[in-house]
Amino acid sequence: MAGMTFAQWGNDLYTGRRSYPIVAKRRLWFTVVAVLGLASVAILGVKGLTLGIDFRGGSEFTVEGVTTTEQEPAVEAVKSVVPGEEPRVAVVGGSAVRVQTAQLDADEVEQVSGALAEAYGVERADVSNSFVGPTWGAGVSQRALLGVGVFVLAAAAFMAIYFRAWRMSVAAIVAMLSDLLISAGIYALIGWEVTPSTIIGFLTILGFSLYDKMVVFDKVRENTQNLLSQTRSTYGERANLAVNQTLVRSINTSVVALLPVAGILFVGALWLGAGTLRDLSLSLFVGIAVGAASSIFLATPLDVLLREKEPKIADHTAAVLAERERIAAEGGHDAELAAAAAGTAQLIPGHHLGHAAQPRRRRTS
Repeated sequence: MAGMTFAQWGNDLYTGRRSYPIVAKRRLWFTVVAVLGLASVAILGVKGLTLGIDFRGGSEFTVEGVTTTEQEPAVEAVKSVVPGEEPRVAVVGGSAVRVQTAQLDADEVEQVSGALAEAYGVERADVSNSFVGPTWGAGVSQRALLGVGVFVLAAAAFMAIYFRAWRMSVAAIVAMLSDLLISAGIYALIGWEVTPSTIIGFLTILGFSLYDKMVVFDKVRENTQNLLSQTRSTYGERANLAVNQTLVRSINTSVVALLPVAGILFVGALWLGAGTLRDLSLSLFVGIAVGAASSIFLATPLDVLLREKEPKIADHTAAVLAERERIAAEGGHDAELAAAAAGTAQLIPGHHLGHAAQPRRRRTS
């Protein structure tokens, strides 16, 4: 791409002057996704998600106006009242410390509040506390799972109706679930707490992922509308064209979406210490990146794999390949057929994808 602008590169992808055999290399992408998926399952199984107090229930203390944000004073203060407790301590906003423990009774809450005030050298009034019961936490977990399940089912039904092809719906849902699994695995690996904001972030990335796949699949449908009326290219090649044509759009959409989220994550959450934002921003950042990649490398290749098993598509693919062999045997040198044979059949300027390629006549002396 030396000397080529991004706009020129995108135009070449759309017209077919340049192409990447993404669908042809689907085994590689499937292997990569499988490895990442298995790694995510292993991380979730071994390390697990760090559930926030909203899900597991317990007592929470917030110490305001601290001069130090070290965690050790909080840990020692809690253990001085409840010896066997392992509190979770986090810095909030740079000048406050949040301490979460298991469920404590009223007397223990009062003693821990006093110990925290003494440990950080603040007034007792600067230590606030709240309580989340286990029943509430279980209810939040059930509603979160219900929300994800309803979204997936609604998305599957919508895509099946819109595209009139259940295989596209299956491919999109599998890709979205892989997005969710890999995002959860990365989240568990980092170890940040799962809060209701995290669930909102996961639902948001599912929506973004669905939108990106809709854009690609809509182009696939457009390119394959008159597939069986020609013998120039196969379903897989026209689907590959759709991925190349929407590649720039997917990149632009993802970058535009990632920039503000990156600002929230790296500036707001990590630098300024806005703990209420980091749960949402991390899930969004990881999910948007993973969702964009799956739209390109997983959803369409999986759709092609499923569609090529249809008898009419399989027969058409065989007919296209037979036509190419016939032309090659007759000494034809059709540039479009040569490109198609290499797995990169695309739109050629001056031609329309829907017309059948005609072999050139050999000159007779």
